[in-house]
Amino acid sequence: MGYCPCFGGRKGKKLKSGDNREVNKKCKPQLSPSGVGLVGPKSGSGTKREFLAPKDEPNAGSRAQTFTYRQLATATKNFRKESLIGQGGFGAVYRGQLESTNQIVAVKKLDKTGGQGEKEFLVEVLMLSLLRHPNLVNLIGYCAEGDQRLLVYEYMQQGSLEDHLHYLTPNQEPLDWNTRMAIAAGAAKGLEHLHTGAEPPVIYRDLKSSNILLGEGYHPKLSDFGLAKFGPSGDKSHVSTRIMGTHGYCAPEYLTSGKLTMKSDIFSFGVVLLELITGRKALDDKRPRDERFLVDWALPMLKDGKNILNLADPLLRGHFSRSTLKRALEVAAMCIQENANSRPSISDLVLALDYLTSHPYNPNEAKRVSVKGPENNDSPKETKRILDKDFDRERAVAEAKLWGESWRDKRRQNEQVAPDGSNR
Repeated sequence: MGYCPCFGGRKGKKLKSGDNREVNKKCKPQLSPSGVGLVGPKSGSGTKREFLAPKDEPNAGSRAQTFTYRQLATATKNFRKESLIGQGGFGAVYRGQLESTNQIVAVKKLDKTGGQGEKEFLVEVLMLSLLRHPNLVNLIGYCAEGDQRLLVYEYMQQGSLEDHLHYLTPNQEPLDWNTRMAIAAGAAKGLEHLHTGAEPPVIYRDLKSSNILLGEGYHPKLSDFGLAKFGPSGDKSHVSTRIMGTHGYCAPEYLTSGKLTMKSDIFSFGVVLLELITGRKALDDKRPRDERFLVDWALPMLKDGKNILNLADPLLRGHFSRSTLKRALEVAAMCIQENANSRPSISDLVLALDYLTSHPYNPNEAKRVSVKGPENNDSPKETKRILDKDFDRERAVAEAKLWGESWRDKRRQNEQVAPDGSNR
């Protein structure tokens, strides 16, 4: 099943505070990077808002295109029911084909409610016009004609990570271990670009499995940037904002104070990594009360080190390396620590996950791991350390970096040796 960005048909419950309208209707500053901007209302114009489209420039090939409403209506067969692929929180999503190029696209048509949907539209166009990366979904264009607000994205034919973890069809194979780790590594690289490659840095604020879309070869891309915020500037340590996001993924300090930092995204990433490892939802109301939140269910096993093999998704059927499972759990546990300052940076995570993907599981060389029997009582010291109150974060991060650096140095040495064995 194909999928598209910004579709929330099966998303978790959204957090809301008041009406969640973060747009200051009295006076909005002009933002015009890449020709995209917001303009405040003119004197005497009430709360009317004007959207400034990206300027047409000869070298603007990487920027979002503008479409007319008629073009998108034609592409989606006039938004017929058979073109509908999902109903999100702020509008419907349709599969379409652009008449000019025959390209298959996903078209999100926002509801005409004006409030949060309008803000999400503006932020989405702004962010994706500024940000380009192989692990970020590509915004092809948009329509801002009259009161119509539509977004046009590349079509991700493999759907969302959420689909593959939690909503498999009867004949659909579950993701194998190697694919799951590759998805985690790719998603981390997309998040790294937001945190370190953008200027100013961007806090995603809505990282979850339904927002990780999968293309050919299950290549992951982050999508849905309507809640994204620019990170703190100067000597500020955080951004204060209304609490928004999805239950089960939000960092505890953000939920209690509204203080948003890059480490808030790291917590969410840890939850997604646990989803990949366990196959469980971040929040599942159908489970017993003490198992509804994935983090609450996993923490005791991570903390005491007992039965950690039971954290592995049963659908994996034991086809994974026990040592790699331990490493992946260590990474996830570092991310979901209650103390935000103890969580690793996204660059540390990318390095650790690159190490994991460089050591794939080979079913021809490894025995299937049994999740039953006395080996379940394995209590590795490194796993127990992770969530201890006196856990040495620097040592854990150093260990994670060591995995990646050792592997990277070895690969570099191999590349510098000529086929005849001599140094180049």
